[in-house]
Amino acid sequence: MAAARRHKRVAASQPGFLPLKSDADNNNNNNDGGSAKPGRRKRVSKNKKKNWNKYSDVQDVEEFLEDVRLQERATGGLIAEKPDESLFFVDTGEKKSTPKPAAVKKGKRSKPLRIDLILQPDSHVPAPKDILAYQHPNAKKLRRMAEKAEKLAAMGVLPRREKLMRLRKTARTRVKEKPEDYKDPARSFYDLWSAGSPDTADPYYLEQTKKKLVKRPEKLNEKPSILPAVEVIAPGGSYNPDFLSHQTLLLEAHEAEVKKVKAEEKLERKLALNRMDIATEESTFREQVEGLIEEDEGDEKKETQEDSKDAAIGPTAQPEKKTERQRKREKAERIKELRKAAERKKLQSRQQLFQLRSIGADVKQRELRTKMRQTKRKAKQEAERALPRRLGKLRFQDPDLEVQLSDELAGSLRTLKPEGSVLKDRFKSLQKRNLIEPRERAKFKRKHKVKYVEKRAFREIQ
Repeated sequence: MAAARRHKRVAASQPGFLPLKSDADNNNNNNDGGSAKPGRRKRVSKNKKKNWNKYSDVQDVEEFLEDVRLQERATGGLIAEKPDESLFFVDTGEKKSTPKPAAVKKGKRSKPLRIDLILQPDSHVPAPKDILAYQHPNAKKLRRMAEKAEKLAAMGVLPRREKLMRLRKTARTRVKEKPEDYKDPARSFYDLWSAGSPDTADPYYLEQTKKKLVKRPEKLNEKPSILPAVEVIAPGGSYNPDFLSHQTLLLEAHEAEVKKVKAEEKLERKLALNRMDIATEESTFREQVEGLIEEDEGDEKKETQEDSKDAAIGPTAQPEKKTERQRKREKAERIKELRKAAERKKLQSRQQLFQLRSIGADVKQRELRTKMRQTKRKAKQEAERALPRRLGKLRFQDPDLEVQLSDELAGSLRTLKPEGSVLKDRFKSLQKRNLIEPRERAKFKRKHKVKYVEKRAFREIQ
């Protein structure tokens, strides 16, 4: 405060300082502010900082600073520092055109709007500088990156990002056209009730009206099996087949039945009861007596084992400590073995130089073996595509062949007996083509027992 008061006294003492308010206004303010009763000045110690603002009279300093701020707002600076041309002018009687704010032309005259006059700034103090407008995040990092890019450009090296951008531009053969916005008023219109379809319609409209299909993934277009939907039966299954084709079909059905019989016999053999495992009187007696006769011999064996254990227990022999000479000898032997191994490895690598032809032949054989394995694997995969896969807990079982014996063949369509079921055939076909998993009919299990009750009417009949 002392510095501000000193500045005020210095500025007021100068002849160039002109206060904006008159002395009369200042005197009136002083009289109004000093209406309090004059009392005895209180003696306060100025050595303490808390008494500086409490008991210091800074009214004159505040008035001076307020006057300076008023001059800055009204005139844009101190009046004493302004040139005479900006404060005074010579009245020659001629009107000088001054720039006016934007006005609305009304007839011949142009008068500024009231709102424009109200919005004119009252203060001539320039707006404070916006520091945040000059601050950028990661400015130091960006500056370093720019400097590095300039150095690389001077050396003729392109940065990685620019290389990627150029590659993308070259790889992009065609530019996708931006779809027409349905909110755009300049878009093309079409008649909704017209007979023909619109020529240029929105792709979303075409998708919703099912005129344009949604793009499906390529994986969904692949069929799970290469088998046809409807398999044609062998020529022997006709109602009037020739002899050879009918016998071939009969042979195929016979082989299928033989396989089933063999599987059943194998299962019976494995589940059959072994006569050697049947219990006899002698075997039952041995089981009952087991552990009773050989009990004494077992006790003697246990006693001998315990005696041998007691004899073995004693002070264990501790290994003698190795001398320095033995340790050195062992170290020298280890170093010698390592040197021999290194020399052996070096000798083998030298000998491999003379085995280049044999190594090349081995490599060719390996390549041939890998190619053969690849071809076999591909052939196996192609063969497996025609087979049903394991989709559930059950395996697919081929249905029985629909075959008629030689004496069952019909001479005409009138006497032909229908066999099989179209529904079962389609169901098995779906399972075979891996479209559904093999399944069985759900078994109904009754929760409660059926209770039979004789009614009175039934008793009367008896």
